[in-house]
Amino acid sequence: MRLRAYAGLSVAHLVFILLGWGIARDVSKPLLMLLLAAAVAAAAPRLLLGALLASCAGDTFLIFGGTWFLLGMGGFAVAHACYVTRFVRGGALRDRRRLLRTAVPYAVAWAVLITLLWPDLDAGLRIPLACYSLLLTGTAVTSGCAGLRTGLGGGLFLLSDSLIASALAHWPQPPAADFWVMLTYLVGQYLLATGIATAYSARSTTTGAWSEVPLPLRASRST
Repeated sequence: MRLRAYAGLSVAHLVFILLGWGIARDVSKPLLMLLLAAAVAAAAPRLLLGALLASCAGDTFLIFGGTWFLLGMGGFAVAHACYVTRFVRGGALRDRRRLLRTAVPYAVAWAVLITLLWPDLDAGLRIPLACYSLLLTGTAVTSGCAGLRTGLGGGLFLLSDSLIASALAHWPQPPAADFWVMLTYLVGQYLLATGIATAYSARSTTTGAWSEVPLPLRASRST
């Protein structure tokens, strides 16, 4: 039910963007990650909840723009640190061959994108964006090593923030750029959160902790 609420608000938020309803868009934006956190809370490790709450803070700061942008970036940096830590603790780096296959393309993409963006970025954004994008790439790599669903989520998150970075560099933007930024972000976060929660629930089952999960959630996992 709560995932449906997240999906419903996500669709509404995207409609607000397309219609240009700025106030409705800004009011709904901070609620999105809170709803997603509530939806997975019963089966979520603390690091996942930390990532979603830090993302909520980042979304909120970004509404105001200007000097608040760096605070928003900081909020998302915390979120990515939580994601990377969670995936590493879950064993995402154990398969060295899979890690290599995943990390090399993302590392090349990061290097190429930063090289292209660098001359067009404001001087004050270059170092923060380069550092943040490393964390973002870390999420993409570790999520890709963890599984297909989370890997797709990490990739979409990377795509979303790459679109934002291209706007910061004053590159030409596609039509309805804000719509595509939020669509890829919302789907990416959903895939990351549900992928982690599902894996965490399955692991809890094998370790005897399944009995601690609320009955409604157990029922939903068995259907």
